[in-house]
Amino acid sequence: MEKFERSVSMLAWGLNEEDLVESFLDRAFALLHETVTDYEVVFVDDGSTDRMPELLAAYATREPRLKIVRHDRNYNVGIACRTAISNASKDYLFWQTVDWSYDLRNLRTFLELLNHFDVVQGIRPVPIRLLSYIPVLRSIYRVNKRSDTFRKAVVSLGNYYLLRLLFGAKFQDFQNVTFYSTKFVHSLSIVARTSFVNPELLLKSYARGLRMIEVPIPFIPRTQGEAKGTRFKTILRSVVDTFRNWSAWGIQYRRDLNRNAGDRRIWRVSEPFVLDRKVLELVIPLFEDFR
Repeated sequence: MEKFERSVSMLAWGLNEEDLVESFLDRAFALLHETVTDYEVVFVDDGSTDRMPELLAAYATREPRLKIVRHDRNYNVGIACRTAISNASKDYLFWQTVDWSYDLRNLRTFLELLNHFDVVQGIRPVPIRLLSYIPVLRSIYRVNKRSDTFRKAVVSLGNYYLLRLLFGAKFQDFQNVTFYSTKFVHSLSIVARTSFVNPELLLKSYARGLRMIEVPIPFIPRTQGEAKGTRFKTILRSVVDTFRNWSAWGIQYRRDLNRNAGDRRIWRVSEPFVLDRKVLELVIPLFEDFR
């Protein structure tokens, strides 16, 4: 395929990631240059105290498509994500972690799917085996592929089932790379202040009746720096934020979802027989992630 014809904002954020930030930016701009004609990278420095602010500033002098936003202190991933979203200026947006924890080798295909769907949601793929057709076992199967360590994978699974229990929407993953229309995301009132931002966007998009497709985007274990998303205080804040949102709008959301279940649908690459022919032709290369 030729380069994607619409403009794209790639979002990222980090705290004290001086060892990773330059390699992340090199990788991000190389990937975007290969796949998109008009693009930007929006990077939020979430109150870093190491050399990351200096490295970002130096990089911006030679790469004008890098947009840097600096927080005066550390606000955590949710606020950083919201800041990045509010500063996105292109037609579509998506994000990637500073440690490049999601495999974006099929980025061009994901972007092309935006011509057929409103939202493209990444999931950590499970190999298609007999056990993978059993709902709970599907999540436990290959659990070690969900995160850097077994403990973090268990935390990830716990978060997933908490969200399924509280809100009901049958996504196969809530924390991954997601592609949206920037105009649509800017129209939403985002309440979350932690990593619940991503599930909130998905749930509210689903409630609006947007056409959504789940695509396989495998997890890549971190090899440098320190992951901060599974610290005890971070997890506790996220759980509190999740229940705060559930009590504010989630209870009514679940009731409305139950009443209008027939009007909502999530398309999946893992269920190819219901896809349109043009979409099916696009996603055939993605099947190898389910082996």
